[in-house]
Amino acid sequence: MSALTTFAAILVENERLAEETLNRRILRDHSNPLDVSELVFVSSYRVNKSAFNMLLDVVVLHLKETSIPAQLQLAATLRFLAEGGFQKAVGKDSYIAMGRSTVAKVITRVLKILEKYICSRWINLSMTEDEKTKSKQHFHQNFGIPGVIGCVDGTHIKITKPHKDSSLFYNRKGYFSINAMIICDYNMVIRALDARRPGSSHDALIWSVSRAHDYFKRNYDNGERGLWLLGDAGYALQPFLLTPFRDPNVGTAQHIFNLEHSSARNVVERTIGVLKSRFRCLCRSLQYQPEKVVQITNVCCALHNICRHYKVQELVEAGPMDEDNEPVVEGIINEATLDGEAIMIREDIATRLFSNS
Repeated sequence: MSALTTFAAILVENERLAEETLNRRILRDHSNPLDVSELVFVSSYRVNKSAFNMLLDVVVLHLKETSIPAQLQLAATLRFLAEGGFQKAVGKDSYIAMGRSTVAKVITRVLKILEKYICSRWINLSMTEDEKTKSKQHFHQNFGIPGVIGCVDGTHIKITKPHKDSSLFYNRKGYFSINAMIICDYNMVIRALDARRPGSSHDALIWSVSRAHDYFKRNYDNGERGLWLLGDAGYALQPFLLTPFRDPNVGTAQHIFNLEHSSARNVVERTIGVLKSRFRCLCRSLQYQPEKVVQITNVCCALHNICRHYKVQELVEAGPMDEDNEPVVEGIINEATLDGEAIMIREDIATRLFSNS
């Protein structure tokens, strides 16, 4: 009798699951995420409808045909990035209506397409002469520092304990993460990204081995002068990277320089804040291995730039993220070995700021 009861219970459960699957398919086949208002759409998917259609054109070209429309696959992926990384919650969205395993497969294939085809297009370190001029004017007019075309900083993306080399990902704050280096311009557009490094890596080390560092050094070696990034005290002073003075006396030229430098560099902290507030998955502990977290971070940064281009308004005003600066690590940064030309550049700017104050 108990065996029959168990068998009957299994049949009932199977019928229930089959009915749920059928209902999801019916709902999915008759739903259109674009049917909602622009405000609701941005709240759900973080991009506006114009940006969504542009992304859809890219995805359709490279997505293998399945029973699930490309429109819904893209919507599910964007919802996942916006929600905070919960695939089950994404599947329950009335406009998406997919099982959890289906959502996982959809996200995997759409992320792969987005990383391959939109990241290189929308994250670009090279700037036109007009873009350089506007950036230099912004920083000089607002903060008195000439030649600045961007700012650099690192941010930690929390992850679960990796299967391999987990100790490398355990950061000084006491959790597992990747440390993503971000360079932005005055308009909060992300110009460069390196999210491949484990959480224990120092900001200065990530910068020193990055393609962005090589790009600026190559330009400098080829004769480019008067252009630099701003970085905090965790970085080494270089002719193309201005950092603050170490422990200046209050009221001195060096102290005034540090105040203006900090105010100017705030833009990269606000950029990271906007990025993480828009794509909440970057604020959660992502339940994936580092390689996939890197992919997610890359795509989110490209989508951030797309939102800037399409003028997508933030639903909530985002300030700088609460992330303390990296400590100065002896051996990575040593004042005695700083570049002589960089020291003179910084001193000259500090002197002019002081004379104009």
